[in-house]
Amino acid sequence: MSGGLDWPGLIRAGLCGLRLRPAEFWALTPAELMLMLGLDGGGQAPMVRDRLDDLIRAFPDDVKGSENERD
Repeated sequence: MSGGLDWPGLIRAGLCGLRLRPAEFWALTPAELMLMLGLDGGGQAPMVRDRLDDLIRAFPDDVKGSENERD
């Protein structure tokens, strides 16, 4: 299907594949349905090394005085 959503396919996937009740299906947003079907495209872009380095600096594992500290 070009453009828009494939509603017949989505309804079939939701009702038959996911075994949702019609009210449950129609209560979902398209994004929620796509996530449940595994069609979310992976969500956010993968973390890059610079962002990981920022998090490591912000939340170090070897905090002095922590109860998990080893001698």
